Amino acid sequence: MKSHYELLVVGAGPAGLAASADAARLGIDVALVDEQKAPGGQIYRNASESADRAQVYLGKDYLRGKRLVDEFLQSRATYINNASVWYLDDRLETGILVDGASHFISADRLLLASGAQERPMPLPGWQLPGVMTAGAGQILLKSAAMVPTGRLVLAGGGPLLLLIAWQYLQAGVEIEAIIDTTPGAGLLATLPRLARALPALDYLLKGLSFILAIKKAGVPVYKAIDTLRAEGRESIESVSFSTVRGKRRVEVSIETDTLLLHQGVIANIRLPLAAGCEVEWDAQQQGWKVIRDIWGQSSANQVFVAGDCAGIVGARAGELQGRLGALEIAYQLHRIDLRQRNRAAQGIQKSLKRHLSIRPLLDALYAPSKAYQLPHDETLVCRCEEVYAGQIRQAIRMGCIGPNQVKAFTRCGMGPCQGCLCGSTVAALVADETGATMEQVGYFRVRPPFKPITLGELADT
Repeated sequence: MKSHYELLVVGAGPAGLAASADAARLGIDVALVDEQKAPGGQIYRNASESADRAQVYLGKDYLRGKRLVDEFLQSRATYINNASVWYLDDRLETGILVDGASHFISADRLLLASGAQERPMPLPGWQLPGVMTAGAGQILLKSAAMVPTGRLVLAGGGPLLLLIAWQYLQAGVEIEAIIDTTPGAGLLATLPRLARALPALDYLLKGLSFILAIKKAGVPVYKAIDTLRAEGRESIESVSFSTVRGKRRVEVSIETDTLLLHQGVIANIRLPLAAGCEVEWDAQQQGWKVIRDIWGQSSANQVFVAGDCAGIVGARAGELQGRLGALEIAYQLHRIDLRQRNRAAQGIQKSLKRHLSIRPLLDALYAPSKAYQLPHDETLVCRCEEVYAGQIRQAIRMGCIGPNQVKAFTRCGMGPCQGCLCGSTVAALVADETGATMEQVGYFRVRPPFKPITLGELADT
C-alpha cells in the first residue's frame, strides 16, 4: 500500500471492479479499496469461490461475477481488502482502517463505487430477533451457503425479493408466504413504460421466470395488504396484516420463525456527499442520486461516481458506467487521446442504453409503499438510539425543519450506523409534516468518522 495513487477506487462491486481493471490496463496506477475480504460486492459476493453453487441456486447471472473478478485480479491494480473508509474530504484524501491501523491515501482522481443500501422498512416489531432484511439473507446465502431454518416469510416488494425467493426455492427452502406491499395501482402505471423496456426483454423474461417458479412451488402470495406487523415476545412468532378477500377486508396472521423485509434499494450517497458531490432527488426512484455526466464526472473536482451509489442502475449498467469512468480518467491523465476515448466508448454507451431501458418500468412497477416511509407514531425508526416516529413528529412540530435539527433534538441518527437505517425515513417524515419537498428537506450532514474507529486505531496512523 502506497500513500498516493493516480486513481483510487472505493468499492469492489461491478462498477469498481470494471473501472479498476480497465484503468490498470490503460496504464494508470490504481488502487481498489473494499470492506470485504474478497472482491465482488454485494451482487457478486464470494463469486470467485462459489461458482459451483451458483449453477445450482444463485443463477447464471452470478457466474458473470467470477469473470469480472478474474479480470480484475489479473490486472495490475492494487487490491486493498478488509479496509473500511472512515474519512474522506474534498481534497481527495481518504482515511482507511486496515488490520487495526489507520492509513491515509491521496489520489489524483477518485472513483466512488460504494453501491446501494436497502431502503429502510420500519414497521411494528421490525426490531425483533428473527426479522432481517432480504439483503442480509442473501449475504448469508452467498458467503456461507446458509439458509433460514424453520418457517420463513418474505415481505415487501422489488426485484430482489423475487430473486431471493427463487434462490431459496432452488436451494430447497420452504417459504410459508410472500407478502407483497407494492401499491395496487403500480401495474397500471407501468403500462406506458413497457414499450421502452423491450430492448431489455431478457430482464422481463427473467422476472417472469421467478414469478412462475414461485407460483409453481405453491407459495401463497398476498397482495393489497396493509397494517403489516411483526409480532412476538422474545423473538418473532408471527406476522399479521389485513388484506382483501372477495369484497371484505380480513385480518391474517401467519406463524413464522424468520421474516425477511425488503422495499427496494436506494443509492448509498454518504461517500459522494463527503467528497462534495451535488445530489438531487429522483422522484421516480424515491431516493437521492448524484449529479454526474455520461462519464461519471460529478460536480466535485476530480471525483467520479459509478454504479448504484450514483442512482440505482443494476449490476450490468454499473459495470459499464465503471468502464466509461476509466476511459475518461485515462483521457484526463493523458493515457489516451480524445479520439481513442470516444471510439472505445461507443459500444459501451450503446450497451449501457439497453441495460438502462428497463429502469423506468421497474421503478414504476415497484414503487415503495408510503405506509413504510411514513410509519405510525409507535413504530421504532432509529434502532441505534431507540427513537420512535412519534418522537420525530413531535420534534418537527416544535420547529425542526430538517433532518439535522431532528438529530439534535432526538439523537436520531447519532448511533453507530450514523443515520444509514433511519436517514431516509426521517427526511420523509419531515417533508410530510412540513409540506416541504425532499429537495428542501435534504439529508443528514455526513461527517467522519463514517465507520466506528477507536482512538488507538486513529493514533496508529
